Amino acid sequence: MTHPFDRVLFDFQTADHLPWQVVNDDVMGGRSISRWLRTDGVAVFQGLVSLENNGGFASVRSLPDRHDLVGCEAFVLRVRGDGRRYKFTVRSERGVDGALYQSAFTTKRDEWEDHRLPLNGFVATYRGRVLPGEPPLNPGKVRSLGLLVSDQQEGPFRLEIAWIKATASADR
Repeated sequence: MTHPFDRVLFDFQTADHLPWQVVNDDVMGGRSISRWLRTDGVAVFQGLVSLENNGGFASVRSLPDRHDLVGCEAFVLRVRGDGRRYKFTVRSERGVDGALYQSAFTTKRDEWEDHRLPLNGFVATYRGRVLPGEPPLNPGKVRSLGLLVSDQQEGPFRLEIAWIKATASADR
């Protein structure tokens, strides 16, 4: 049963373009590399995490847009991973100097899974550090969504994404 609020935000099986940008640790001197592409009806976030030069992360994010998700209680991602731990990220401000809200999920190698990430489980961070005084994630102010690998494990990664949706049910 589909809840009236269920909203597909990105369906990579039908998208003609991918308005997402790669941001890796090279912005701070690191050596991780990644890319974002669409192939075989899915988006693919893949690359190589390097711990050289105090690096250790690769990320991709949608371009800023207004996503009024009032009533949303969770995000659901349909992914096939490599067994690594990833983070789904949400920005509520247009710039990159505000809080980045994160929720982690661990994939099973080569298995399609739906990961439900309740909004009340997102943690406000800034450059990897938790911001204890920040308000909870406000679904009415979502500007950008993203994916991040920063598990301090050097090596290759690959995450396939079929779709991302917002839902009013945190537990379904």
